[in-house]
Amino acid sequence: MKSLLRSDQGAGIVMLAFMALALVAANSPFAALYQAVHHTPVHLRIGELLIEGPMVYWINQGLMVIFFVIIGFEIKQQVLEGQLNTLRSAALPAFAALGGMAVPAIVYASFNQGDAVGIRGWAVPTATDIVLALSILSLMGPRVPIGLKVFLTALAVFDDIGAVIIIGVFYGEHFSLVPAVVGLAAVVGLFALNRWKVTNPVAYIIVGAVLWVGMLKAGVEAALAGVIIAAAVPMHGDRTKSKSPLRSAENTLHLWSSLLVVPLFVFFNSGVVLDEKAFSSSSEGVWLGIVLGLFLGKQVGIFGAVFLAVRSGLCRLPERVNWMQVFGVSILAGIGFTMSLFIATRAFPDPAVLSSCGSIRVAVVCRDWCSGSSVCDYRVRNDHARLIFFGILGVDPLPTGCFRIFISFWEGDVK
Repeated sequence: MKSLLRSDQGAGIVMLAFMALALVAANSPFAALYQAVHHTPVHLRIGELLIEGPMVYWINQGLMVIFFVIIGFEIKQQVLEGQLNTLRSAALPAFAALGGMAVPAIVYASFNQGDAVGIRGWAVPTATDIVLALSILSLMGPRVPIGLKVFLTALAVFDDIGAVIIIGVFYGEHFSLVPAVVGLAAVVGLFALNRWKVTNPVAYIIVGAVLWVGMLKAGVEAALAGVIIAAAVPMHGDRTKSKSPLRSAENTLHLWSSLLVVPLFVFFNSGVVLDEKAFSSSSEGVWLGIVLGLFLGKQVGIFGAVFLAVRSGLCRLPERVNWMQVFGVSILAGIGFTMSLFIATRAFPDPAVLSSCGSIRVAVVCRDWCSGSSVCDYRVRNDHARLIFFGILGVDPLPTGCFRIFISFWEGDVK
């Protein structure tokens, strides 16, 4: 059981379970209690420093730092020792990620032209949830070529880099200079710790907390402090044979992130009331933009970018990977979930706006729930008659034949 919980499959199952629990809680007799906990005021005061906000604010801006630390660890390992350590190996997933972010954004914007509020969500369908996508891919078992797993991982890492940049540049609040200087000093302190090969995690926690407060008060996305903290943690200790501080920290935090941080984030951010407001005509552009952006936009963007890069001779497909498998990955990359929900909370920080545009969360949740549950359903039943993503026709516009192709190639039916 412990090994399952530490795996990508376990993390994906927990996320889907908490998503379902949130939807039930928000549409049950316990809805009032759910909303009360959601908006419970929490404040922290240290001398003249005051940080206050509802419970969901602390989860999104505080606990999610741990999630972004894990993201930062993954990026750093891939850049230093993984598939992104050479330009040649990084080129194909970089092109794929660029196409997989640009096309969904264009699709979303095309449905929300002239809507000053709705257009702020243009980045929501650009994200890929690396944990959930890899967990679903792993359900396919040993049939999946190693090169395909590596490609999806690298694609998701580049996607995360793009998401971090988008959140930091486009979704910051009103900028304040003095806290920003404090945050910058903390960044210098973190990398001084790195240069001195400090391996004591307490030092990084203390300086990282100063960075988080500085970014929060400066109006910069505070949760992204996790990426900077991760970048400062040394890959190796002061002796080449010593245990890697980065990997030690990742092993410690991974379980906390998978079983506490992300489930709480999902629970507090995906519980939308399914009433007529969530599907109102006023939010139709948002709904269609997210769903079509994540589904069609990701497919066209990723597959198209890979096709052009390979056919032009700039890159080549990974070993033992064919075009149908690339197409399958382009569908999996349309699972935005955690990162899409996070971007949505930053794009629409006003709870009243986010509530009135309930379709934002409905679209993300339904799109990913159908994708994840349908693949799991296929894996359990192993029946080609049931390999269609059940319920997905209510969300995604393409016929189920596309999904038959997606699943069939894993079994060798389509070459």
